[in-house]
Amino acid sequence: MSAVAEPMVAVRGLTRTYGSAPTTVHALSEVSFDIAPGELVAVVGRSGSGKTTLLNLLGGLDRPDAGTVRVAGTEVTALDEQGLSRLRRDTISYVFQTFGLIPALTAAENIGVPLRLRRTPTHERESRVALLLDLVGLRDHALQRPAELSGGQQQRVGIARALAGSPRLLLADEPTGQLDAETGLAVMALLRAVVESEGVTAVVATHDTVTMSLADRVLRIADGRVDG
Repeated sequence: MSAVAEPMVAVRGLTRTYGSAPTTVHALSEVSFDIAPGELVAVVGRSGSGKTTLLNLLGGLDRPDAGTVRVAGTEVTALDEQGLSRLRRDTISYVFQTFGLIPALTAAENIGVPLRLRRTPTHERESRVALLLDLVGLRDHALQRPAELSGGQQQRVGIARALAGSPRLLLADEPTGQLDAETGLAVMALLRAVVESEGVTAVVATHDTVTMSLADRVLRIADGRVDG
């Protein structure tokens, strides 16, 4: 009998509220679910439904009022700030809607930032950056700065940077939100491909139907509850 793989993400009884009575907002209410290693999961819901809150809790950027989050076997909700910093350095990475690139750095330099912070040896860093530039189709744009790249190209750099440290969990908050439909489709197709090639698990908050169609599973948030 083969062993059952431990979930990459295990959420139990997760609750997060904002404000106080009578204007309390229940962003998440006793939410529980698992995400398997290698899954690409889309989190969908109307604006303000709690998608970003959920991603922030998964990544340890916010604390729940109740419940637990485990990522790669580590209980995120039990970590102190130092432990959370290590988790975000070694296990979890992010793709942002606003790209978040450093304007003064080239595409290659932006991708290499996480590796510099880890003090990765130069030859290893350059090799990893070159591989990622190929992976996201930007080899010929390595020396261009963000202002010289299109929105889609900037998001490709953002995805490559997020993958630089070989994370196990990738969290993406509306990664196509600033892109037109065609470019958004290309970026999501790339994300689908890199999830498979890099063996990473991805959770993508979105309202985009294309993103949903490329996901292995859809989690729907409404009124603080999650279905899917």
